[in-house]
Amino acid sequence: RGFAGAVVYVWLSVVLGLIVLPAMFGVSLGFTDLYVKALVKTLEWATLRIQRGQKEEDAVPAHLPNGIIEKDDGSMEEEIGELRRSHPKSLAGGDFTLCDAFYFCKKGIESIVEDQVTQRFTSEELASWNLLTRTNNNFHYISVRVTIIWGLGVFIRYCILLPLRVTLAVLGLSWLVIGTTLVGLLPHSNVKTWISDLIHVTCYRICARALSARIRYHNKENHPKKGGICVANHTSPIDIVILANDGCYAMVGQIHGGLMGVIQRSMVRSCPHVWFERSEMKDRHAVAKRLKDHVADKTKQPILIFPEGTCINNTSVMMFKKGSFDIGATIYPVAIKYDPQFGDAFWNSGKYNMVSYLLRMMTSWAIVCNVWYLPPMSLQDGEDAVHFANRVKSAIARQGGLVDLFWDGGLKREKVKESYKEEQQKMYSSMIVGQD
Repeated sequence: RGFAGAVVYVWLSVVLGLIVLPAMFGVSLGFTDLYVKALVKTLEWATLRIQRGQKEEDAVPAHLPNGIIEKDDGSMEEEIGELRRSHPKSLAGGDFTLCDAFYFCKKGIESIVEDQVTQRFTSEELASWNLLTRTNNNFHYISVRVTIIWGLGVFIRYCILLPLRVTLAVLGLSWLVIGTTLVGLLPHSNVKTWISDLIHVTCYRICARALSARIRYHNKENHPKKGGICVANHTSPIDIVILANDGCYAMVGQIHGGLMGVIQRSMVRSCPHVWFERSEMKDRHAVAKRLKDHVADKTKQPILIFPEGTCINNTSVMMFKKGSFDIGATIYPVAIKYDPQFGDAFWNSGKYNMVSYLLRMMTSWAIVCNVWYLPPMSLQDGEDAVHFANRVKSAIARQGGLVDLFWDGGLKREKVKESYKEEQQKMYSSMIVGQD
């Protein structure tokens, strides 16, 4: 009993003294940087060993193309024109040619094999193995050294890092619930706001340490300001931890039950977060009014919104919902890009529940990402909310090196809208009858 108590005492002392206290003051002792540098060296060595083994076995090259098939980038008119070369009929001649059907057959087969939507909801393909079994389903014996390093990595991740990270996560969430609940008892004042911000930032910094997060923030002069709306691309629930590690935000979302509900109720006591009941979420006017009332008060923290409405796999940005762009507030775009070499941050909610996902995060090597704060943007004269949302989305995709897609992320769970099909039909019809 005495030995066990001593171990627990030393463990908590190390966690509190070397991780929690520095996190509270926003100070890094450099352990994470050294750890990540050692990981980079190890993974580079492992990659060289794997590539050497593949050459010896005449295996498939380590770097595989992301696309399964090669697609044409031409327009409908150009591609149908190619098919009609053997027919001297004009596209605008008002006649249907049987060979036109091959264009739609080709596009349909391409979409079945590899479309632009469903591949955005699977884990990002890695150029080389990062010594995590989950990213190499075809793992096989390569060499004694690589196998030893892999086994040592399993021991470190599950027997050392996992207990440490769980301890930090429990401390961070406990401090968030207890601290915000106590602050909620104070009368409204500038002191209460300052203490609330300090507690929130401290807790998120501790939670970031629980993920061994190494975050680089760029262009901090564009950091979202009070009375505005911060919009960002969405890869994972930990996006909130990544952003709130560098400043406070008012969260927007649906009220949940269980542990999440306890955290939400405690947070709203000290900071004016915008939580909605399930029935309210369907009322767009009620949501818009709550958001307008919040941004109208320049003393409140900026609202954090992920307009895609679902998690995308760190390769693309999909359609932004127009709601947050239609209330007249200043928009502060933020681009987030994770490095998949150290761990896959994407949450495939259709495959993993929240507990399973967090376990995968806490048994990954680390979470390494870059965050870019873009200059604030506002609705221009004559511009509607849809075009404004697309302009912001394009800026985020360009800065983060992500693919800019017009598809709705809601297709992850819903069927394709009839309007999408009708759009292709109208385009072909206008070509046949010669209308613009």
